[in-house]
Amino acid sequence: MQPEFLFDFASPNAYLAHKVIPQIEARTGAKFRYTPVLLGGIFKATGNQAPMIAFGNIRNKMDYEMLETRRFIARHGLDAFRMNPHFPVNTLLLMRIAASAEIDGGLPAYMEVAYRHMWELGSNMSDPAVVHAALKEGGLDADRLLARAQEQDAKDRLMASTSDAVERGAFGIPTFVVGAEIFFGKNTLRDVEEEIVARS
Repeated sequence: MQPEFLFDFASPNAYLAHKVIPQIEARTGAKFRYTPVLLGGIFKATGNQAPMIAFGNIRNKMDYEMLETRRFIARHGLDAFRMNPHFPVNTLLLMRIAASAEIDGGLPAYMEVAYRHMWELGSNMSDPAVVHAALKEGGLDADRLLARAQEQDAKDRLMASTSDAVERGAFGIPTFVVGAEIFFGKNTLRDVEEEIVARS
């Protein structure tokens, strides 16, 4: 049994969850498997919408969402987080790179660079030139990664993982899977950890 984290760099909540997962791994001994999926594809397949669209006209709803996020950040000491000024960001290129990195075994190093620029430095990660510079600055082979993202196996992997996520019950990001149990949202991480412990 390996817990799974379905992620897309487009989601600030996925970044926040990513920063907390190592604590859960340290306490439980479990190692999460990271699966790149395309949030836009999940939304399209399920009829879901981004919270700012779905709840934007509900009085007090988005204010509470922001309050809850501030509480989560404070609870876990995630002071490096900054809302990206270019949000929402088209992450198709980023996620194709992630899919290729998953295939090639370089996903963890790539994720750290991409998440840092997306949710700490506020870079416009929908711009290929900005992505290239970010990868190079992070010590990665930017030319190879950008070229690799255009290869068919990377595109196919991302599409397949996205479809599979929907079939397993995902409707948004972050989503976690432990055994046959699915959990949505960063606030379910406590439940995720309890499920991991129960299955150990």
